Amino acid sequence: MPAFTLIATHTKDLGGGFMVRRALPSAQQQAVGPFVFFDHFGPVTAGPADNHDVRPHPHIGLATVTYLFEGAMMHRDSTGVVQRIEPGAINWMTAGRGIVHSERTPDDLRSVVRRSHGLQLWVALPAEHEEDAPGFEHTRASAIPSAQIEGVTVRVLVGEAFGLRSPVRTSSPTLYLDFDFGSGGDTPITVPAAAEERALYGVDQAFTLDGAEVPAHTLAVLPAGTEPRLAAAQGGRVVLVGGAPLGHRFIVWNFVSSRKERVVQAQDAWEAQTMGQVPGETEFIPLPLRRA
Repeated sequence: MPAFTLIATHTKDLGGGFMVRRALPSAQQQAVGPFVFFDHFGPVTAGPADNHDVRPHPHIGLATVTYLFEGAMMHRDSTGVVQRIEPGAINWMTAGRGIVHSERTPDDLRSVVRRSHGLQLWVALPAEHEEDAPGFEHTRASAIPSAQIEGVTVRVLVGEAFGLRSPVRTSSPTLYLDFDFGSGGDTPITVPAAAEERALYGVDQAFTLDGAEVPAHTLAVLPAGTEPRLAAAQGGRVVLVGGAPLGHRFIVWNFVSSRKERVVQAQDAWEAQTMGQVPGETEFIPLPLRRA
């Protein structure tokens, strides 16, 4: 048996038949470092009749991290930010004490056949930053550092590894890497012990760790301090997420907090529609049946 822990994804319907694979939180483990939510969507082909828009909805106590492999989406939020999100860029939205945002298909793509593929992750904020002001930071693809290592293209999306440092600002130690194996090869690359907690995920193909196979769409949580050899004979992308753990979080719908009572307050505020509005939007996603 391998020394790492495997977490299989489960499928969720976000509405309109838009399916995602969710790895975190899981029954086995709530978080890896500060990452408390891991959604993988696509690749999916949509046409003019498909509506995969995500209407305005709220968040507290977290930062969303959006990274696309294919397609585009239009982000709008209650701070007034409007940002087109495209492949290779990192889009970091700090919810802090509360933000409302929508994610829609750009107008120029609505009438054509289009592909969508990417990851949306949530990073919990340290307790002392949970009530920070909301904000949004877009880091263009060309600003993300990369290097060719053992024939693998490595992009340091967030944090520092392989002598490269991402310009993306975080409120706690966070690591997010993208390994692109192209069409595949047998030469392995060493996974650095660059974070206290780490996990690897095969975006489209299986991969191996020290020769042990990990199926695609499965999160492999690595033991602390280990530096396994990562290979992907069939090619494709493998991402690494990790960082310093922040402790247990209460997670209800889109709300994350170290305090249960704060989640209750957020639910009350969204029901009362006092968390703010996205300029130009008239719709919103209602609060689901309350669990806390």
